Amino acid sequence: MSLMIGDNLVVSANYKLTDDDGNMLDSSEGSEPLVYLHGADNIIPGLEKALVGKVKGDSLQVRVEPAEGYGEVDPDLIQTVEKAVFEGVESVEVGMTFEAEAPDGSLQPIVVKKVDGDEITIDVNHPLAGVVLHFDIEIIGVREATEEEVAHGYAH
Repeated sequence: MSLMIGDNLVVSANYKLTDDDGNMLDSSEGSEPLVYLHGADNIIPGLEKALVGKVKGDSLQVRVEPAEGYGEVDPDLIQTVEKAVFEGVESVEVGMTFEAEAPDGSLQPIVVKKVDGDEITIDVNHPLAGVVLHFDIEIIGVREATEEEVAHGYAH
């Protein structure tokens, strides 16, 4: 009998991720499948909810609104800083991405939105904030998680 996806199960899936315009944002094609521990907040909520009860061999298309994905764009996370903040960077240009440590210790991407002399406008929203996500996903494996995986909160 096939295991149905639920908490404390390790799920393996191949996927393609596109935006509303059909632009490819990410894909497991040509690389490793997505492997995650279900119920441990390892993937965005909208996708995790859609996979509950699915089994190995299922294929589905999932539309995830920003609220269930990477959130809406927060205007407070778009700010203007002095060029001096980018110490050691010779030329700061629109579209460049940097990483900074967030208050919780995780790395967060910073995207340069505008350069006006010594004033740089940056955006620390997730790059997919405000984007409707379209997943084309195929479940290739579902198994019980080990005690260690459950304790650590992610698949090994």
